[in-house]
Amino acid sequence: MFTVGPVAENTYVFRADEGDAALIVDPGDEAERILGAVEELGVKVEGILLTHTHFDHVGALAPVAKATGAPVWCPEIEAEVIADINSYVPWPGFGPFEDYEADHLLNGGERLELAGFEIDVIHTPGHSPGHVTFSIPAEAAVFSGDVLFQGSIGRVDLPGGDPTGRTLMESIGKLIDTHPAETRVYPGHMGQTTLGAELETNPFLRALAGNKP
Repeated sequence: MFTVGPVAENTYVFRADEGDAALIVDPGDEAERILGAVEELGVKVEGILLTHTHFDHVGALAPVAKATGAPVWCPEIEAEVIADINSYVPWPGFGPFEDYEADHLLNGGERLELAGFEIDVIHTPGHSPGHVTFSIPAEAAVFSGDVLFQGSIGRVDLPGGDPTGRTLMESIGKLIDTHPAETRVYPGHMGQTTLGAELETNPFLRALAGNKP
């Protein structure tokens, strides 16, 4: 895990134990640092997975994808964002970033077989309309992007979010209902946690916790 860029986004490079193929989730910034890790590991990047396309999660996408030659998996309804990324940066002072065309489009419900992993793609909107979570059941792990954080949840006031918060809470509830409590959460910001720990301690999840037997 690398915490990169001015918004402190978490980028992940991971592989199976001693595997020679790797995956990257949400290359947000500091492309040279990400590529340095790939070189140090001595792996071939088999894919780049995007949970969503806010600029802090895709700022290094183009240089990392070009350098590694890895195909990019992106939520379909957000693919237009990375193809014209600077038009979707809501605040001045960030960027400029390089546009990129996704190789594969996701809607949720897919199962990817990449780098020795079977990865379930779960549509988890609320923070952004096409947001997906990548779940690896065999590893009891999810890459939650900006849906769920340690002690917090994703913002809903950005373009494409559901300002009522209901959609985001439904997405979090779906993850909790379909995964064991010990499932490790690798979020887009802040520290790693587990679904069980968040259900017990996250103040934003009290309503969900109250519905559990």
